[in-house]
Amino acid sequence: MYRGDSDGLRAARAQLVSYSARLLADGLAIGSAGNISVRVGDLVAITPSGIGYTEMQPEDVCLVAINGSELDNSETPSSETPMHLAIYAATKAAAVVHTHSPEVIALSASRPELPAIHYAITGLGGPVRVAPYVRFGSAALAEAAVGALDGRSAVILRNHGAVTYGRDLAQAYDRALLLEWLARTYRMALSYGEPATLSPTELDEVTAEAQRRRYGERRQP
Repeated sequence: MYRGDSDGLRAARAQLVSYSARLLADGLAIGSAGNISVRVGDLVAITPSGIGYTEMQPEDVCLVAINGSELDNSETPSSETPMHLAIYAATKAAAVVHTHSPEVIALSASRPELPAIHYAITGLGGPVRVAPYVRFGSAALAEAAVGALDGRSAVILRNHGAVTYGRDLAQAYDRALLLEWLARTYRMALSYGEPATLSPTELDEVTAEAQRRRYGERRQP
């Protein structure tokens, strides 16, 4: 491990190992596909390249400075590190989840966006855009992802996968699960014909009511 590991970094490493295993269990990735990161101050803890999630240990998790410089890692940081860093630079994200989930990939190959098939999409900021295809690991992919994330907390990458972010890893991961569920629901709706979708006005109404009710928040003790 990095000799300067703080309690926060140790917790981030453990979280990344735990949630990486969930990627497989929840069908959001296979093998070592996809990647997850957590920001801790000016450092980013990110899953390594080429290690299967069932084999990953906390000491395998890599650390990268927010400016892109690599620390003394024992493994190679994910090839999508540039995309993660670009999202941290452009948003208030504290965690980023990149998946290769099948429903989302299938949608990415045939639609320009995931429309508002259900009001829960307001949790992602609205209809989710599909960013144009760009080679994995490239600066151009990072730029495309950030551009399509404007006003959203999720983006679909054409013929590739998806990215979600959140205030912590739990929220970012829940958004990845929600995105896959919405994509599957949309596909099922298409089997019946052209589905009705919610308008911007209807989505704004949902957002306002959710804020008024503090929907999804636990009551404070």
